[in-house]
Amino acid sequence: MNYLVLVNKQNKIKDNYYDDVKFITVKDATNLDIEVEEITYKAYLKLKEFLETKNIYINLLSAYRSLKEQQDVLDDYLARYGEEYTNMYAAPVGASEHHTGLALDIGLYIGDKVIIENYDLFANDSIFKEIHKYLDEFGFILRYPENMESITGYNYEPWHIRYVGSIAKKIKDTGLTLEEYLDKYGSEL
Repeated sequence: MNYLVLVNKQNKIKDNYYDDVKFITVKDATNLDIEVEEITYKAYLKLKEFLETKNIYINLLSAYRSLKEQQDVLDDYLARYGEEYTNMYAAPVGASEHHTGLALDIGLYIGDKVIIENYDLFANDSIFKEIHKYLDEFGFILRYPENMESITGYNYEPWHIRYVGSIAKKIKDTGLTLEEYLDKYGSEL
């Protein structure tokens, strides 16, 4: 399994990618079935358990998306937010990290509220900043950091984390985006 696969606007998901992926079905924040790559989900559960010791409560909003599901997301974003917003926050079909099953969108539980809408998630950025401090300890990186839009192609998404495995600490320590890291170091560990 290649945990350093790069899927973005320039690198679409390859058909043979799925040959080595083991997906499992879990429940999202709204109790719907979603699929996620198995090791990624195990790491997410460890992150979630750890964050609870810090009184931070997270939930899964999204993981794997099929091509059709990504088209549905695009259609929904276009209808709700318009083209400019959609282009900065939603990937074209075939170019979404969610096609890998390694990307997770996480929401928050605050009191008795489930926070799942982008605008509400942004309003709780200070909580996400705390979460970001610990991501690498569990094999995750913040995939779309602030002020890196020209490199990643997307605006800052504090909720979008990506499993890369043990290399996460090295990526964090370099301060590079996944694109920059792979360009500089390739997939070497």
